[in-house]
Amino acid sequence: MNISQAKQSIKDTIKLYLKKDELGDYILPMVRQRPVFLLGAPGIGKTAIIEQIAAEMGLALVSYSMTHHTRQSALGLPFIEKKEYGGREVSVSEYTMSEIIASVYDTMEESGLKEGILFLDEINCVSETLYPSMLQFLQYKVFGRHKVPEGWIVVTAGNPPEYNRMVREFDVVTMDRLKLMEVEADKKAWLDYAIKQQVHPAILGYLELKDEHFYIMELTESGREYVTARGWEDLSRILKACEEEGIEADEMLLAQYLHHDAVVREFAAYYELYRKYEKDYSPAQILKGEATELMKERVGSAPFDERILLAGMLCERVESDMQHVLMNADALGLLRPVIASCTGSDVEEHIRKGTEGIQKRHAQLEAAGALKDDEKRAGRRALITAEEMIKAVRADASNACEAAKAVYNKELESLREEAASVKAELSSMFAFSEAAFGEDAQELLLLVTRLTVNDSAARFIAGFGSEDYARLSSALMVRERGQQLKDEIKKLGL
Repeated sequence: MNISQAKQSIKDTIKLYLKKDELGDYILPMVRQRPVFLLGAPGIGKTAIIEQIAAEMGLALVSYSMTHHTRQSALGLPFIEKKEYGGREVSVSEYTMSEIIASVYDTMEESGLKEGILFLDEINCVSETLYPSMLQFLQYKVFGRHKVPEGWIVVTAGNPPEYNRMVREFDVVTMDRLKLMEVEADKKAWLDYAIKQQVHPAILGYLELKDEHFYIMELTESGREYVTARGWEDLSRILKACEEEGIEADEMLLAQYLHHDAVVREFAAYYELYRKYEKDYSPAQILKGEATELMKERVGSAPFDERILLAGMLCERVESDMQHVLMNADALGLLRPVIASCTGSDVEEHIRKGTEGIQKRHAQLEAAGALKDDEKRAGRRALITAEEMIKAVRADASNACEAAKAVYNKELESLREEAASVKAELSSMFAFSEAAFGEDAQELLLLVTRLTVNDSAARFIAGFGSEDYARLSSALMVRERGQQLKDEIKKLGL
């Protein structure tokens, strides 16, 4: 299965494991809850989907790599306890709580969440001293003398032995206690994820053209050469940072993320073209609606890869602006209850209590590993606005409530103006694309599809609307399905 299918399968498994009967007991006892075992090559996104699942399902998350654990650290340390049997006092060996189990309880205390995921990575790389205890753990969810709390689902991951010399293959007895999911690298599934994460458009454009360069594991005379999904995502972040700081991203930098000489050379050449096109076509000018007729003609006659690259540039800029609008909207949403319940008495204290509630909730989610990046940014923005409200209250104490509301309303008006500006960018992007690429062009379908699968874009359009998107998505999707049906009929020879 691909990583997207694995993610959905794990979510379904968790729903079943956490299902309760009418008395509030879990329908499947822990001993019957087989731990999930994600088995797949390195860098395809196994760890990333567990973090996504926890955040999306509102579950706490505790993660451990098993490679560094010994029997003592995983199971607990022995100590002597005095006990009395038949009137006779004896010394008995007891064990401290496992570091792993203790972390689960710590997370429950800090986050307030009683259900979660215990994720154990590199499970098939456990030390020789710990290996015999794994059977007991996988069956009974016990480390030493201490159980994983009810409501916590065990998910494990590991690499096949050909990728890691430390791997020890599990025997049949062990494997029979696991819910095995073998995961393979899949470019299409990753691209859907990459669009949502706003991976650099140069990388998206390059991989649209170079399927074979998405994931590589080769053994050559000079050693192993490899390119992974993780490498592409990490490279995306560093490329954006380099562009912001004006730092050149040369082949030496690329080779720190893409460990394959030929891919480094080809992507370096492609990225150089990307930078050139960025200057030649000026996406900022296009999104302002200031594209010249000459520019449209030049794009219309450009090679396919150049057109795809420009489409990606435009979409990435619009999506980034949409994300910023949504962050501001979410921040104001956090402050809305504070403003709505504002009275004339001690307004500053009222605002501080409201922001303390926001901070506490976000701290709990962060402790649980369930705080999303966009939620974190919205929380920080809300706190900045709250401080501005407090300054206004201090400056006009006699009209404290009105002063606080004035700051909030000013931010609200600014949000509306920003949203209108982004809608105009969206309209300009579609107008230029129809004129330059053509109404039935693949590039136009790519733009609509990308906006559809991008969570931020979908939220923005649902909240603020876009007549152009509604018109084009309806028309293009119908045409695309019609073409698919024609192709299917052709294959059948009808």
